[in-house]
Amino acid sequence: MQIKYIISFFLSLLLLEVSSLASDIKDSVSIGIDTYADNGDVQVYSPTFSILKKLSSSFFINAKLRIDGISAASIQALTAASTTTTTTTEGGEGSESLFEFDDVRYAPTLSIGYDDGINSASLGAYYSIEADYEGKAVFGSYVRQFNEQNTAVGISFSQSDDKWDPQITRTMPQDYRKETKVDFSVNQLISPTMSMQVVYSYMYSEGFLADPYHSVPKTTPTNLTDPKAYELYPSERTGHAFALKGVKMLNPSNSINLSYRYYFDDWDISSHTTSAEWLHDFSKQTVSGLRVRYYTQTQANFTQPINSYTLADAGSLIAVDYKMTAFDSYTIGIPFIHTTDEGNKLTASIDYYQTTSNDNIKYWYNVDSLSAVFTTLTYEFNY
Repeated sequence: MQIKYIISFFLSLLLLEVSSLASDIKDSVSIGIDTYADNGDVQVYSPTFSILKKLSSSFFINAKLRIDGISAASIQALTAASTTTTTTTEGGEGSESLFEFDDVRYAPTLSIGYDDGINSASLGAYYSIEADYEGKAVFGSYVRQFNEQNTAVGISFSQSDDKWDPQITRTMPQDYRKETKVDFSVNQLISPTMSMQVVYSYMYSEGFLADPYHSVPKTTPTNLTDPKAYELYPSERTGHAFALKGVKMLNPSNSINLSYRYYFDDWDISSHTTSAEWLHDFSKQTVSGLRVRYYTQTQANFTQPINSYTLADAGSLIAVDYKMTAFDSYTIGIPFIHTTDEGNKLTASIDYYQTTSNDNIKYWYNVDSLSAVFTTLTYEFNY
């Protein structure tokens, strides 16, 4: 099953550096682990590894590896008639397995960057593989600073070319998924203690854009071979988003980050996202605070009440995923950053996510609303 439950709600600090960014680039290694667990019986554990190496005063290379191990009762049911992907880590002689996953994704990334303090650019490639999904992507970005480095204009892009290989017997109109995204941004230092950023995003997707496992009736271990009407979306989707972000230093120890994003697409989904984060310097080395996020969206124009679908709808547009319906969600979290005397950095966070009640969530997960806790823990050190 395509692993898509890794959720990240980080708000970026937007203060522009007035010193040369190139001088801040150092050879470094980071290791970490992200986790996700929800009341729909989905758990994800994601160890990460990254290494950055300077090639010259301006060029550097960055290699990353992420491994996502997912456990979910829904995957166990969907693949009960086929071979599931299992990764087992065992201890010493006679010990039991410590971790077993229903699906595992491996995702390496390689990029090269350039930064001379005025111009910065990056170009990279991404690959991921799991039991039923192969992803490939290229990405890049360019940022130019003006006005004594108080203004920055940037553009970034990504292009993915993914392949489906569902572990069930079903007919799909396409076995690929391609996505294009382009971002244009302008950062402006308003004052020594305040910065603003405006971002426009263009998104285009084509291919099989639904989940190949979502169906009516819901798949269970006892009806694997019964007829089903599978989820199906339009084969193309175009979206646009506008975001406004700002950071304000209230005093030497406190800052606040605010952001708003409006999104709309040709499936008639529109959404509003508002975020706020307060950060406090508890010491010269330790920063923590509180962040909140509110999200609301309308439903897609082809979405019908989940209980209205029947087998007669097979081959027609069907929306089972709750993200095609109207819903609200709330997130609250605590970030934490500690820098050691040697310049090494420990970054951690914990967030709680909650949706409103939703019929599609109840249908697929057997709970009225979805709630989740996700965490991050990363240690970065120079070498």
